[in-house]
Amino acid sequence: MIFFRLFYIFSYIGLFNFGGGYAMLSFIQQEVVQKQHWLTEAEFTDIVAISQTTPGPIGINCATYVGYTAVMNDPDIQSSFLYEQGYGHLLGILGSLLASFSVLWLPFIVMVAVSKLLMKHKDSPVQKNIFKVLRPAIIGLLASAALALMNTENFGSPTDDTLQFVFSAIIFVAVFVGMYLKKLNIIYTTLACGCLGILLYA
Repeated sequence: MIFFRLFYIFSYIGLFNFGGGYAMLSFIQQEVVQKQHWLTEAEFTDIVAISQTTPGPIGINCATYVGYTAVMNDPDIQSSFLYEQGYGHLLGILGSLLASFSVLWLPFIVMVAVSKLLMKHKDSPVQKNIFKVLRPAIIGLLASAALALMNTENFGSPTDDTLQFVFSAIIFVAVFVGMYLKKLNIIYTTLACGCLGILLYA
């Protein structure tokens, strides 16, 4: 059943994800798009965009939206009595709550268990060496998430829709330079890009 699979997969993602929410994106994409086929690439990239523009950690927001969408797209749910009686959205909300809880509960328990040990041995050479190895690995996970989102759903195709691809590339470069070099306010930048998207693609 979809709810048991949501619980298992997001518990697994939460336990073995390293590097925070953005590093979690490629992990979630691999599980829910490529393996489970709960979402299409286009739906996943839309969910990532929504998760970035709503309050809260992106990994949890993404899990919330994926849980809802996966339940609503599930054929067994669509043929169920509750769905036919008009309670499909309640089932979707249950999927959201379950996915959000699942991605959090094991990391919470692990962090509570190890936080005391980390503080106690914070000057340990072994612990410092472990973190030296983990830091570049986390950068690799973040880079993997960025590359996973550089697809035709986000940028368009240079052959099928050249104009959209050019606009997307210009926006990408402008935002990257603005955020990295000019330290632009992320809230204003997001709002400006949303308005620009309405003007360009309406």
